[in-house]
Amino acid sequence: MLITDHIGLANMVGLNPLYGPNIAEIGPRFPDMSQAYDPQLRQLALQAAADLGITLHQGVYIMLSGPNYETPADLRFLRLIGADAVGMSTVPEVTVAHHAGTGAPEVSHEEVLEAGDALVAKLGPLIKEVLRRLAAETRSSPEGSS
Repeated sequence: MLITDHIGLANMVGLNPLYGPNIAEIGPRFPDMSQAYDPQLRQLALQAAADLGITLHQGVYIMLSGPNYETPADLRFLRLIGADAVGMSTVPEVTVAHHAGTGAPEVSHEEVLEAGDALVAKLGPLIKEVLRRLAAETRSSPEGSS
């Protein structure tokens, strides 16, 4: 699933990775999270998936602290508040990345393989195509030429 936005439920109950003293050299006390998932990068991924014939679902990811899985009542609640997928990561990494001004965090190869075991044949070509297009876009943009 291509994440379009997230619900940081764990962040809301005091498990925010930015809790504590702020180090201004790293980033602002209150980073803007209104564009947590870069629209241009998402569009690039959608185009690459379409060209490769891959159905790429989009939705809102919600992060819970775990370490247990959700009950049926939990899942009904999460769906009611707008969650399409649930997990125990991603939101803190995205929050910290935006705090530090680095945009969306990179996903490790191991994480991708674990999450997409059944989709490896589709996921590999999609990631390669997104990276190829991102590199081409970077090379053709004024900021990418040095």
